[in-house]
Amino acid sequence: MADIDLSKSIAMKFVIMMGIVSLFADMTYEGARSITGPYLGTLGASAAMVGLIAGFGEFLGYGFRLISGYFSDTTQRYWLIAIIGYIVNLAAVPLLALTGHWWTAGLLIIAERAGKGIRVTPRDAMLSHAAHRVGMGLGFGLHEAMDQAGAMAGPLLVSLVLYTQGQYTYCFAILFFPALVSISMLFISKAAYPDPGQLEEQSKLLKLTNLKTNKAYWIYLFGASLVAMGYADFALIAYHLAKIQLLTPVFIPMLYAAALGSNIVMSPLLGYFYDKKGFIILIAITFLTSFFTPLVFWGDASLALLGSILWGIGLGAQGSLMRAIVAHMVHKEKRGSAYGIFNFVFGLFWFIGSALMGVLYDISITSLIMFSLLCQWLAVPVLWAAKRKLLL
Repeated sequence: MADIDLSKSIAMKFVIMMGIVSLFADMTYEGARSITGPYLGTLGASAAMVGLIAGFGEFLGYGFRLISGYFSDTTQRYWLIAIIGYIVNLAAVPLLALTGHWWTAGLLIIAERAGKGIRVTPRDAMLSHAAHRVGMGLGFGLHEAMDQAGAMAGPLLVSLVLYTQGQYTYCFAILFFPALVSISMLFISKAAYPDPGQLEEQSKLLKLTNLKTNKAYWIYLFGASLVAMGYADFALIAYHLAKIQLLTPVFIPMLYAAALGSNIVMSPLLGYFYDKKGFIILIAITFLTSFFTPLVFWGDASLALLGSILWGIGLGAQGSLMRAIVAHMVHKEKRGSAYGIFNFVFGLFWFIGSALMGVLYDISITSLIMFSLLCQWLAVPVLWAAKRKLLL
């Protein structure tokens, strides 16, 4: 029993260390992302170019997740690939303070997204080994909570700097410091855990099989993709709230912060219940959080707040429970590829759904709500089929 407790303690330490890496990484790039749009505008970029840069960056980022997942498994160099991704991801942010042209800033913004795409899949694969020890739901839930804490802190830090200094370049420059903390902790984590795979006990339930024949994984991927396609992006929610003047521009970022803040508590809690009850927790939360759409698009200010909190909880479940379930489905030797495919397809369907809902919004808000609800409700029986296949 003492050895088991010790191994759990060691694994939890790795989860926390990687959580600190993610906290300061998110503080860096989410802080930057909160102002890159208007910053490009000050450099002379048109609205079309801002949209093109942001869209291409996201597309490239999801593409690199697929590639880095494959190479992580084939080379077994998870740390190396993750470190390259983190350096590209985080170094691009403070370099924005040195740009004087919109096209050089645009290249750095795209590089930041590409770097994140490179490092996500090997990081999740390594994290899954420790999560196997401490509880898959709890491990990913705790990591997601720390991740979201950074995502909240970054824009708040940028707002403070912008308020006191009044220049975007100062904001990017100050973000060098959380980037430095994140990279430093990453190297400390590598030194302490050169082979995170040793943290995971080999499951007797998982065999080293070809990913193509893993039916539970593909059914699950289809269900998760339906959730992604029906999940309205917060940019559209913010656009709606500003258009109908339900909230003033000052309060909309605060609403976003509240939505993300709900994950700090809810992600570990959902992870705990997932470890106790299994897959059914994701199915239940998918159905419950689907109601954010009518609340934010039909409701008053109070209902919009409730809907945004539900939106944030659903986002947290996607970042914690969905990653945990992939690790429960796939042997550790194939997990990088599994995360790469999952992230790429999930992001592709999110992009398709976001584009469709933007079109539907201009046609009819009711049609947007019906589309969102239908996609997420259709996901429920598909996820249930994956649960039965997995027996989890």
